[in-house]
Amino acid sequence: MNLDLDIAEQIAYLTKGTVDAIRVEELKKKLESGKKLKVKVGFDPSAPDIHLGHTVLIRKMKHFQDLGHDVVFLIGDFTGLIGDPTGKSKTRPQLTREEINKNAETYKEQVFKILDPEKTIVDFNSRWLGELGSEGLIRLASRYTVARMLERDDFKKRYASGQPIGVHEFLYPLAQAYDSVFLKADFELGGTDQLFNLLVGRDIMREYDLEPQVVMTTPLLEGLDGVDKMSKSLDNYVGVTEPPTEMFGKLMSISDELMWKYYEHLTDMSVQSIEALNAQGDPMSAKMGLAKRIITDFHSAAAAEDARRNFDAVIRNKKIPDDIPEHEAGPAPVQLSRLMADAKLVSSRNEARRLIQQGAVSIDGERVSEDREVSGPGEFVLKAGKRRFLKVAFK
Repeated sequence: MNLDLDIAEQIAYLTKGTVDAIRVEELKKKLESGKKLKVKVGFDPSAPDIHLGHTVLIRKMKHFQDLGHDVVFLIGDFTGLIGDPTGKSKTRPQLTREEINKNAETYKEQVFKILDPEKTIVDFNSRWLGELGSEGLIRLASRYTVARMLERDDFKKRYASGQPIGVHEFLYPLAQAYDSVFLKADFELGGTDQLFNLLVGRDIMREYDLEPQVVMTTPLLEGLDGVDKMSKSLDNYVGVTEPPTEMFGKLMSISDELMWKYYEHLTDMSVQSIEALNAQGDPMSAKMGLAKRIITDFHSAAAAEDARRNFDAVIRNKKIPDDIPEHEAGPAPVQLSRLMADAKLVSSRNEARRLIQQGAVSIDGERVSEDREVSGPGEFVLKAGKRRFLKVAFK
């Protein structure tokens, strides 16, 4: 959609939910120019899947699209070979070219659940960084000092504690900055953890006699626990490709306080509309509304309504869903954790063992207390957590 807003309304729309906007007066000047502006956001394809935490930034990209600007979804296939040192206490393992290419394809599929593919420029920074060559990289490195690099908090901590810092890690913010130079970016967006890199971009653009980009950051979204940053490794995430019923159940598990943060950062609702909804004093209905909005974005309105009905039946009314998946187990007996992993009920045997230890696994309604062997004949209903069901039959 293209929104017809005055400058003050555009600024409010674009800065909604942001942490940093450097600088607002420059943002206003660029918007007042009336030009179609270039908005750059870089993604290193370090993992194949996107979760809701990533979409906070992607949704802000959509807001620029709503105002008619060009968004460059920049896949860092060159910088991904270096590895972003942001927030790392040690040198990050380097990905192979094959891993990067595979993850990049998955990224492209997933981001268009939010972004308009017709209005999105997808580019790869190897296109110009690869052409820069050794001489070009040396000339780029000459435009920044080690002292300024060591102002970066994670570099400073590692240096002070004697942890090694690879020379190639200094190249990462410089390469990211050169992306902005090559693209002549008007804006660069990133998470709050990227602020140093984004500001290096402003400095390097000045070195090339370009008007510096406006920098805007979005918060790092807390995961389902409301404490740590959303992360697959912490198992506190909602993946954008997860089944609607799984997404709905996870979102209904968050605290009321966290729900309002999710409304702010994971929907396009205005601050005023969110405050009005909060004032109604019905957090359960509001949470269901949030879950339906998010599932509609990544699946469909029909899938969101089906997920709501399933939640009512399974969680509220303690019923077993009618459409649970079936799995034919191999020759009996089989270890329960292996069965759960083979059937994709869990992501790994370790997750299965953890759920068993927590008392979150049952067979035909009877809680399982240890990772034991199970066998036929016949079939049974296996439940993991509150929402995952599986009908198991032995050969």
